[in-house]
Amino acid sequence: MSLTWLAYGLLLTGVVLRGVWAGRVPWGNMYEFSITAAVAVLAVFLGMSTRRDLRWLGLFVVIAVELTLGLAVTVLYTEAAQLVPALKSYWLLIHVSAAIICSGAFTIAAATAGLSILRIRAERKAGDAQVTGWLARVPSGEKLELMTQRIIAFTFPLWTFAVVAGAIWAENAWGRYWGWDPKETWAFITWVVFAAYLHARSTQGWRGTRASLIVLAGWLAFMINYFGVNFLASSLHSYAGVS
Repeated sequence: MSLTWLAYGLLLTGVVLRGVWAGRVPWGNMYEFSITAAVAVLAVFLGMSTRRDLRWLGLFVVIAVELTLGLAVTVLYTEAAQLVPALKSYWLLIHVSAAIICSGAFTIAAATAGLSILRIRAERKAGDAQVTGWLARVPSGEKLELMTQRIIAFTFPLWTFAVVAGAIWAENAWGRYWGWDPKETWAFITWVVFAAYLHARSTQGWRGTRASLIVLAGWLAFMINYFGVNFLASSLHSYAGVS
C-alpha cells in the first residue's frame, strides 16, 4: 500500500507537469487521458482504502493501472501540442474531468463485480464449509455486491452529468446537441447499461451473478467508448493523437 501511495504521488506529479509544460489541462489526446485515468483509478482505490482495508483489491487495481500505463507509453504516447480548435473550451475541464473520475470508479466497480462472481461460486461450491484459497481473503459475495452497488450509485449521476455536459459542449462546438456520433452513441449505451443495473437492483431485486454481469457489460461499453471509437471508428471525437 505504501508503494501504491508513492506511485500515485509520482504519477500525479507527472500529469501535473505535463499540463504545466503544455500550458493547458493535460487531456488533449489519448496518452494524456490514459495517464490521468490511471491517476483516477488509484485515487478512487486509495480514497476508499482510507475508510476500510482494501489490500485484497489492490492486485486487481494495480494490474489495471500497469496495463493502462504500459499502453499509454508504448502505443499512445505523443508529444505535447496545442489543442485542436474543438477542444479549446472551458467545457473540456468540466466534461473530461467528470469522465475521468467515472473511469476510475467504473474500473473499481468492475473489479468488485468480477470478484463477487468468483466469490459466490466459491461459496456455493464450499457449501457449509469455509471458502479456502486466495478467495478466503476476499469479502463475502454479498458484501462485494453491496460495495459494487454503492460505487455505481455514486458514479451514475456523475456519468449522467458528463453526458449532458458533452451534449452542451457539442452544441457550442458543432451547432448540435446530439448527432449519434460513435462516441456519443457508446456513451449513451454505457449510461443505459448502468441505468439498467440500478433499476434491476432496486426494483427487480436482482442479485448475484446476473447483476454483476451487467456491471461488467457496462464497463466493457465504457472501454469501447474509451478505446474503440478512437481506433476503429470515424468520429468527431477521435483525438487519440496516434496514427
